[in-house]
Parts: sequence; C-alpha cells; structure tokens
Amino acid sequence: MDYSFSPLGDQTIILEIGNEINEETHHRVRAVTALLETDPPQWMSEFIPAFTTVSIVYSPLQVSYEEAKLELAALLKNASEITLPPPRTIELPVCYGGDHGPDLEYVARHNGLSAEEVIAIHTGASYTVHMIGFAPGFPYLGGMSEKIAAPRKVSPRVTIPERSVGIAGNQTGVYPISTPGGWQLIGRTPTRLFLPDHEIPSLLSTGDTVVFRQITADEYQTLEEKENAYHT
Repeated sequence: MDYSFSPLGDQTIILEIGNEINEETHHRVRAVTALLETDPPQWMSEFIPAFTTVSIVYSPLQVSYEEAKLELAALLKNASEITLPPPRTIELPVCYGGDHGPDLEYVARHNGLSAEEVIAIHTGASYTVHMIGFAPGFPYLGGMSEKIAAPRKVSPRVTIPERSVGIAGNQTGVYPISTPGGWQLIGRTPTRLFLPDHEIPSLLSTGDTVVFRQITADEYQTLEEKENAYHT
C-alpha cells in the first residue's frame, strides 16, 4: 500500500493514502482504520478517517513525530492483510420537496429535469459514507449521479433544519443538527443521525452504505413522532 506522512501541528500525523476520491482509496482508508482499531499504538489518542487520509493524533510527551512515523510504517505493512466486514446498509426515508425540500425545484431546473426525475435519480443510487465531519454525525456521501449535481447557494442559510437532505456540487448529505449551511435542500428525513445519548453518537459510520426512500408528508409526520418518542 502506498502512503506518505506529513505533520499537522505538533500532535497529529496526516497519513495520505491516495489523491483521488474513489472506491479503491476508500477501501484502503477503511483497512488502515480497521488496523488502528485492532492494534492501536499506545501513544495514539484518536484517529480521524477522511476521503483520502487518516489523521492520527498522538501525545508528544510519549513519542516524537519521527518515532511515531517509524512505528506506523511497521504497523501498516499488515494493512493489506486486513479483511473488512461487509458494509452496513442504512435506509433513510425522505420527504422530498415542499417545506421539507425548498430547493428541489431549483435543482430540477438547473439540470433540465422534473422534480420527480430528481427524486428518482436520488433514490435510485446507493451511497458510500466516506467520512463523518463538518457537524456531529454529518455524512459525506459518494455515489451521487452528476445528473442532479447543483452548486452551493450563493448566500448560505443562517439556519438549516436538522435532518435536511441537501446537494452541493456532485455530493449529497444530511444535516444531523440545525446549523448554517449552503447546500441545496431537496428533502428531509425523520431519522436522527446525531445521537448524543449513545456511546457512538453517530448513526452512520465510515464505510456504511446509505439508500434513500421517498415517503409522503403524512408518513414523515408519523415516523418523526415515533422517532421523537423513542428518544424522549
């Protein structure tokens, strides 16, 4: 496996595994994170997987940057032997358009499609969770069709409702919490992605597969009520 090291401040090593966002690089990132989970160096406090890199946080009081590099290089020789478990598939119901997806019509016009065609394309694919970031539980998903790609809003919204499903460029994602943001909102899911009362506070993890399923406004309300009751 090809990789390179670089420092980020005095407590983090950036392990670069590839320079393109694709399934092969994603598989390598998962292999490295699996290895770090099963055989973590004593000096490592945490690691953060991303699209093409893994950031490894360490204590400079326990190990130097050069020492950490040498130990990681030895450890990573075993990365190619890691057998990854099959990805989980998480289905997210989504109510598209209307108040839940105020930018659906814009995305449709931008691509010369009808709103129904955008929904069909969005629900017709499966998406890989490449990383969690930006906000707690926010999944960066790969696999969206370029047929429904759309630019970010020129002026970001001050507040986006939690669980809104959006598109920015050739990516789609879900806002787990209410936050400012510039993605084009096409729908909303009643499913909570950020679970602060759980040991693992994110519903989704790197490597998961996400599929979206269209639901009606009535179905959304019913599912949201059940979700709220469960987490009360």
